[in-house]
Amino acid sequence: MVALTQDELLAEFENMTLIQLSEFVKAFEEKFDVTAAAAAVAVAAPGAPGAAAPQEEEKDEFDVILTGAGDKKIQVIKVVRELTSLGLKEAKDLVDGAPKPVLEKVAKDAAEKAAESLKGAGASVEVK
Repeated sequence: MVALTQDELLAEFENMTLIQLSEFVKAFEEKFDVTAAAAAVAVAAPGAPGAAAPQEEEKDEFDVILTGAGDKKIQVIKVVRELTSLGLKEAKDLVDGAPKPVLEKVAKDAAEKAAESLKGAGASVEVK
């Protein structure tokens, strides 16, 4: 087996989608019994005694969860189809099965716009 250089590995990671990269990180953590959070804590721990706890990072990925369709179910289905690549049946099933996520791991502004659109159609929405 030929060992890849750090630059070659980075080039490979650069070509991966976020989903593929996320799956790789999970597999890496399982294989070597490590977590990214533990590594960050281990590096921060040797610091000065009595150092303040690290501040929680601001969340940059949000989920838009449909909690109810409201009175205008057809309008909500239309908005769900606009926000996702779902077909009519899949969008209807999602709306009927609420509470369910409509969008997952999206930027804050995209989550807020999606929530506004869904609320405008009469749905009840939660952004987490």
